[in-house]
Amino acid sequence: MRCPYDACDGSGWVVVDRVATECRCMPERRARRQAAILQARIPRRFQDADFDRPPVSHMDRVQVRHVREYVDALADNLASGRGLWLTGPAGTGKTTLAAVVAKHAIQAGYTVAIYSVPHLLATIRRTYDKAGGPTTAELLEALANVDLLQLDDLGAEQPTPWVLEQLYTIINSRYEAYRSVTITTNLDPGALQEQITERTVSRLEEMCSVVLSPDQTDHRRPTLDPHGPPLRGPAAVDGSRRGADVGAPGGHAPDVGGAWPPPERPAGTWGDPAPRRAPDAPLRPAPPATWGTDGATDLRPRRRRVDDGG
Repeated sequence: MRCPYDACDGSGWVVVDRVATECRCMPERRARRQAAILQARIPRRFQDADFDRPPVSHMDRVQVRHVREYVDALADNLASGRGLWLTGPAGTGKTTLAAVVAKHAIQAGYTVAIYSVPHLLATIRRTYDKAGGPTTAELLEALANVDLLQLDDLGAEQPTPWVLEQLYTIINSRYEAYRSVTITTNLDPGALQEQITERTVSRLEEMCSVVLSPDQTDHRRPTLDPHGPPLRGPAAVDGSRRGADVGAPGGHAPDVGGAWPPPERPAGTWGDPAPRRAPDAPLRPAPPATWGTDGATDLRPRRRRVDDGG
């Protein structure tokens, strides 16, 4: 491969008086090699997603505005390690919005890795036995160094000691390196903390701006709304219409504040999996006032804390 700076012979090394030094293109070469072992393809369902197209164009305006602001300042956000935390019930468009962010990052020339957390954990397990592929250390190093890591369905995994160790390793390595993450989860912060531990969630809270979906409707499920969009696929048994897309007419939420938790459900009870707490344990209080009521947190950077690694 030719050196983009015409400084080396394509090897990544500059030799002067028999002394070899790394070319300025070497970090880019190393990043490309590492990114090549990661899953970077946007799933087919989300490849055409963008702000001006359904379903995103039909989603809650405040929710979409915060994601758009993040994308508009993408270079600064990725340079500072700022990420996005997309949260809300199942079927409210979180993964679609995350895919839009990943799409814009790829188009801008950044390296991106996209995984559902259960699939990522399975990929790590396969490195233990797979000969000829990347080692576990190589995969974890690539996950630490890619410009943007998208983690879908965080909190859907069984929280075994091994799982918790892997998640902490991945998040902490990116936290220390000021690398951005985009996460989607059905769990509120208290429930997610119980699922993947406080030390991991604490780092995510510092790294990410939180965008809450105020829409409580799972738009993947059929609706009996007679004013919904035309049927897609086999007709419903009773001849009704169904609205399968997020933001379908008759199904999208009005532009209302995203107060946490939504008033009709106590904190930590929406979505699957259910939070893991003792039956007689009290629900956690609502998160602190830094969580906004307009569908997202303040987008101001948080003060980085100094801790003892806990």
